[in-house]
Amino acid sequence: MLAVVGITFAVQVPSGTHMEIRLTGAVNTATAKIDQPFDAVVIAPVLAANQIVVAAGVKVKGHVKEVKVAVNPDDQAVLGLVFDQISDARGKKAVLAARLVGVDNARESVDNDGRILGIIASQTGSGRLDQGINKVTEKYSGLGELLGTIKQAVLKPTDANIDYEPGVEMTIELTKPLTWTGDARGPNVRAVEPQNELASLVNEQPFRTRAAKPPKESDITNIMFLGSRQELENAFQAAGWSTAEQLNAKSKLETFRAMTEQRGYKEAPVSVLILDGRPPDLVLQKQNDTFNSRHHVRIWHRPEQFHGKDVWVGSATHDTGVDFSEESRTFVHTVDGQIDHERAKVVNDLLFTGLVHAISLVDRRAVPASLVNATGDQVETDGRMVVVGF
Repeated sequence: MLAVVGITFAVQVPSGTHMEIRLTGAVNTATAKIDQPFDAVVIAPVLAANQIVVAAGVKVKGHVKEVKVAVNPDDQAVLGLVFDQISDARGKKAVLAARLVGVDNARESVDNDGRILGIIASQTGSGRLDQGINKVTEKYSGLGELLGTIKQAVLKPTDANIDYEPGVEMTIELTKPLTWTGDARGPNVRAVEPQNELASLVNEQPFRTRAAKPPKESDITNIMFLGSRQELENAFQAAGWSTAEQLNAKSKLETFRAMTEQRGYKEAPVSVLILDGRPPDLVLQKQNDTFNSRHHVRIWHRPEQFHGKDVWVGSATHDTGVDFSEESRTFVHTVDGQIDHERAKVVNDLLFTGLVHAISLVDRRAVPASLVNATGDQVETDGRMVVVGF
């Protein structure tokens, strides 16, 4: 509800509302202290009753409530965060009561009290290898030492401490209603015009990619970009996304290391998908501290232009885990079936950079609401394509 206080509107944000935030400073259980402050920023407009109630860009302050360091292989690091206050650029402030409900693309878990629970080093692939080598060493010391030397040359010990760099994203949930008199504006962008020409362009694009191996129909294209390659790369870089490496022997080895050590690999390769007979021109992704989960988008340059702007078409999906494929005899990522969520994630990240000048959401008549991708995941969509103009 809205109440007039002088000339300022007070917005009542209900308990249970989620806020997407991004750390602007590092937090690490190996160095953190009780009551240590941290800062974050709201990265997507907060909605209540179908209206924006807190703008992206509002600052969040908090402090460390609990910290437990992982020293030994069987230790579990613990990090408890308290969220104290939000404020905007005009100096408006409000007391915040919220708990952590998720850390994006994290190897850690979050319990019902909002505490971050770390992994246990002895339970990782690297830790299990150490245990196996120790057993061999008990019987055959020379062989055990050799295996240990080889293992150390290929793999590093797993650091089980919770180590979040600036840029790590979280979801918090209000535990009490929030009265907010500060910034509640939406993004300052216009619609892409002319809309009838845009609709024609969007509906002329192929909407289904194909996997290279095995050759099967796969992901849906769900994002269009209008602008130069440099504008596209600058925007994703500003949003914290990384360029994926080519899939080759070197990147496969680094992927194995990341999986075994249970850590992130921000330039990890993705499988090749084909659109109109061509692999993507750009592949971008956003990870945290695990290879298992990541946001990523494959982008193809199209032959058309739209009012002097280059046209790019992308397919965005969110990897949420790793599974073994009996058909291809290899490990593959599983994806979040609600692919419209990933479309929104990409758009919100780019809007937050301030480099987007126009945006539209265009209906596509031919796109099915439900289908299965090349790795067997069921995906669902409203079929629309978002168009982002730089």
